[in-house]
Amino acid sequence: MNGYPSGKRCAAAVAALAVLAFLLLPASQAAAAEKPVVTLSKTQAGKGGDITVKGEGWRPDALLMMLVCGQATPAKGVPGGTNSCANDTGRAVTTDGEGAFSKKLPVAEPPKPCPCVVHVATVTGEKAQADAAFKVAGHPVAPLPEQQGGGKLSVLTDTRLEGSSGVLTWFGAPPSRTFVFTVGNVGSAPVKNPVFQVGTSHGVFAPQWEEQQWRGTIAPGKKAQIKLPVELSAGAHGDYLVSLKFGGKVLAEQPWGVGRPWGVTVFWILLCVVVPAAVFRIGMAVVDKLRPDRRRGGRGSRGSRGSRPAGRHRTGRLSELTDRMPKLRLPQGAAAADGAARAPGTEPPRETGGPGKGTAPNTTTLPWFTPDTDPGAGTGPAGQLSAPSDNSPTTKGNT
Repeated sequence: MNGYPSGKRCAAAVAALAVLAFLLLPASQAAAAEKPVVTLSKTQAGKGGDITVKGEGWRPDALLMMLVCGQATPAKGVPGGTNSCANDTGRAVTTDGEGAFSKKLPVAEPPKPCPCVVHVATVTGEKAQADAAFKVAGHPVAPLPEQQGGGKLSVLTDTRLEGSSGVLTWFGAPPSRTFVFTVGNVGSAPVKNPVFQVGTSHGVFAPQWEEQQWRGTIAPGKKAQIKLPVELSAGAHGDYLVSLKFGGKVLAEQPWGVGRPWGVTVFWILLCVVVPAAVFRIGMAVVDKLRPDRRRGGRGSRGSRGSRPAGRHRTGRLSELTDRMPKLRLPQGAAAADGAARAPGTEPPRETGGPGKGTAPNTTTLPWFTPDTDPGAGTGPAGQLSAPSDNSPTTKGNT
């Protein structure tokens, strides 16, 4: 009687274990299925061809990047990072709602020799990657480089970016920071002068990796704080992501928000306003120098200020010219009549009768006319005129 309940309890325990195993088995299969998988339509192809890459087990609606990389194997991944991949022929693809995709990838020779793989990795969000063995026909093959030492580094504390932007950065200078992180050696051998890869990515683009070597030795079980400089291109702005890679694995990531260089915008606005205004002012100054001066009646000379108008100047020259002309000698009677006509307060003689009546107007004849040809000459010795004698001096103008 006492053993029956114990046997019943054992049967109940066995049944519970069976149910639990039945429930855990699909979960383990689902977990195994969630691991990303990449398959290729061809395992070998030459440069210029293409292959179809298919994937399963990825995140739904995830953005992936496909590359042909050298010096890599599916077991060890891509130790050299994207620097050993044909980045110019890479293709981006987005998974469907079930985490699958299928797209063609052109075949290109990577910068490193084979063994080669088709490397597929996520661009944004949670990191995930998968590799499939591939052979590029005609591409050289070389053994993988041996990894030095048995040390293994791991990031122990949160990473950060130190530094700030200066005035030159506000005008488009390259922004720079210092990437600070602490690593520990969790391996069995010391790590001497480790070489890290620091990459910066913007948006959906893949990071651009740059190798930087830290001088020092990290003993097993020890830790060290490492500072590496990070610099972007001139005029960079927006949201960037700084990644740290060592031994082919990404150890840490740090976001970096870079402000817009508003100084460059202000400079171009001022340039578009100041330059046209300066050109306008120069043009107006040139026009003012070249156009004639209306107040002076002509263009005038450049160096004469306050000179007389052109008309008055011409009148002065004309009077000066007439003064230099030779003067004519009139007879005494004609000179007296002319002087009386010009005397102030006197009036010229008027005609008292009609045509043919009254006194004839006083006319003056030239001295070399004879009395016979002078229509207005009088009679008598006083009115006789004679031509100048040969012995009389002749009047000449100034020479």
